[in-house]
Amino acid sequence: MPAHFTRRSLIRGISAATVAASLATGLAACGGDSDAATTTSAAKTGEVVIGQVSNGAATQTTIKVSEVKSISSELPDSVRKSGKLVIGEGALPAGFPPLAFVGSDQKTLTGSEPDLGRLVAAVLGLKPEIQNATWENMFVGIDSGKVDVAFSNVTDTEERKKKYEFASYRQDNLAFTVPKKSTWNFDGNYENLAGKTVSVSAGTNQEKILLEWEKKLESEGKKLTVKYFQDSNSVYLALSSGKIDAYLGPNPGIAYHNKQTANTPNATRTAGTYSGAGASLQGLIAATAKKDSGLAKPLADAIDYLIKNGQYAEWLKAYNLSNEAVAKSEVNPPGLPLDNS
Repeated sequence: MPAHFTRRSLIRGISAATVAASLATGLAACGGDSDAATTTSAAKTGEVVIGQVSNGAATQTTIKVSEVKSISSELPDSVRKSGKLVIGEGALPAGFPPLAFVGSDQKTLTGSEPDLGRLVAAVLGLKPEIQNATWENMFVGIDSGKVDVAFSNVTDTEERKKKYEFASYRQDNLAFTVPKKSTWNFDGNYENLAGKTVSVSAGTNQEKILLEWEKKLESEGKKLTVKYFQDSNSVYLALSSGKIDAYLGPNPGIAYHNKQTANTPNATRTAGTYSGAGASLQGLIAATAKKDSGLAKPLADAIDYLIKNGQYAEWLKAYNLSNEAVAKSEVNPPGLPLDNS
């Protein structure tokens, strides 16, 4: 793993995103790309089947969508001529349902993020080629040109705009999860974290926010302990055993986990949510391409087409994410401020 991709340099540099992918990466060392778990069974021309082999994370839905030539004509020549859209996912090693994970057939990369990538590729008249990597290596793939665009729950931030361009597609909300029996609630106030031990995934947007709260509390003579774990299983084991009081992560993944554990001894609940862009701005999740690649506008136009023609709503509904819908895809909308306010 190159020295410049340490956790701290990620915070200072690309401030590696929110994501639910966060659970997948933790403090993992850089891993190689994987394309072995990226395919879905063939659909008919003009159709995309989403939620395949999702093991209950989604309702499998066949969505009709075909190339829109007025949009595909906006693509950079190199991408259009390649005939494919290389989509990056940062879901290694463990995945982060319902957003991106290996399905019940043990080979298909399923989830809301790769499925939206497949829908967008269909509008652009391109074959989706999904490359699954660690969170850090997903960004390396974009930087090197190996990946055209990431659909991986990446938060739009002003810091990232130094290197990337964006097309928004979903609200970005973070959530605290606690054991169901816990009486603690966040209530939107960082001071309620005083004296707590909270886990977060390294190199993510939520880590950046949590570390800012840690600094504020320290300046007030109060202590917040931040802990890191390798994967989601370790996080939830620590939560159930009382080693941590709460976990801060992307709302979709936490809502999914709450649902999966509802009738078990280790049931969890959401103890509060927070915009991924901080207190002053609604955070947005965005398709992420290399800056000046010329991809942001055709990506946004493709997403807008899906919004206006109903396929976007079908996609969200299948994954129980309708409450995170946006009315329009924006190119480089205001993102998480540089000062994290």
